[in-house]
Amino acid sequence: MTMRLGVIADDFTGATDIAGFLVANGLRTVQLNDVPAADLQVEADAVVISLKTRSCPVAEAVAQSLDALRWLQARDCPQFFFKYCSTFDSTPRGNIGPVTDALLDALGEDFTVICPVLPVNGRTIYHGYLFVNGIPLAESGMRHHPVTPMTDSNLMRLMDAQARGRTGNVPHTVLDQGPGATRAALETLRRDGFRYAVLDALNDAHLVVMGEAVAGMRLVTGGSGLADGMARAWSDTGAAATAAEAGRPRGARAIVLSGSCSQMTNAQVAAYRDAAPAVFVEAERALADAEGYAAELADWVLAQAPDGPAPLVYATVGPEQLREIQQRLGGEAASAAVERVFGGLARRLEAAGFDRFIVAGGETSGTVTQSLGIRGFHIGPQIAPGVPWVRAVEKPLSLALKSGNFGQERFFFDAQNPAG
Repeated sequence: MTMRLGVIADDFTGATDIAGFLVANGLRTVQLNDVPAADLQVEADAVVISLKTRSCPVAEAVAQSLDALRWLQARDCPQFFFKYCSTFDSTPRGNIGPVTDALLDALGEDFTVICPVLPVNGRTIYHGYLFVNGIPLAESGMRHHPVTPMTDSNLMRLMDAQARGRTGNVPHTVLDQGPGATRAALETLRRDGFRYAVLDALNDAHLVVMGEAVAGMRLVTGGSGLADGMARAWSDTGAAATAAEAGRPRGARAIVLSGSCSQMTNAQVAAYRDAAPAVFVEAERALADAEGYAAELADWVLAQAPDGPAPLVYATVGPEQLREIQQRLGGEAASAAVERVFGGLARRLEAAGFDRFIVAGGETSGTVTQSLGIRGFHIGPQIAPGVPWVRAVEKPLSLALKSGNFGQERFFFDAQNPAG
């Protein structure tokens, strides 16, 4: 099998998000947790390498991304996709701009697209401005993000502030004219000295157009909507069910772990804890003794009825409570301690026979999979747009790994549907 696309994703759930769209379009896809060993053999149409480079130091993000690129190049991958969040989570220092520049330089390219779009989840771009469910990015909940607060909705300004070149825009009126007009507009920007082009997208039709328009680019960057459009250009719709079969969930005993504090995850936790056993992870106790606290939480989970709704263990809080915890305990220290609790809890529950892990939040998803020793997944059917089931390559474990703002309020219920 010849690899068609290599994806370098800047966080774990973002990797799962894009992988799900590739599978839905018939591409057999494997997701790898970090850059794998050189001798790892992978047979897939697309390989997604998930990193944790969204908010780490710039130099570290660049180095890890280049390592992933080299691994893919060594396997004759013809096209590369740098995947970041559809809300362009970044700061004026990076990391999206510096990583994009490093990948362009390594490939000997001088131009790429910037397109953090996913219309099905309300992420659209209009004249270069990013909207979240019809609200400008800078007026959405992302304005108060604890790590990457987004205070500007203009993607050209955001990119210019952190990257080396100039950013232009291909407006939606050009995409309405089709792939040929879009390719011509991109070439005009490149000739005029622009290094990056923000592609507008208001609907699924625009995704198909841009997917065809970037077919010849060695490097593209953006959200999973762009990958969806690219995959549709290659799509064999009859192969979608076969592609998803390798990741279809198995097992029976589930746990829900929620570390995200996004608006949607808060709504999902609120809806679920009214119908299922739930316990809150206290940051103070996590800081005092993470391993001992994880053991206590595991005992609580094991005491719940095995034939009812999956127990929920959550650290999810609203913006005001999150700020209070960060001010009182220190944001990084408290977050790291809570993640250690989730990691220890996951290991104990696996040992006790739990084989379905439903996890909310990119950091928490990465922590859980690393704690369980999972190096890679087969990607299965989607539970919600951008959230597929995945099945570990080397263990009999199935996981649903959800980015904070994805899914609807009943996501935790939907994920326990035996149909997967």
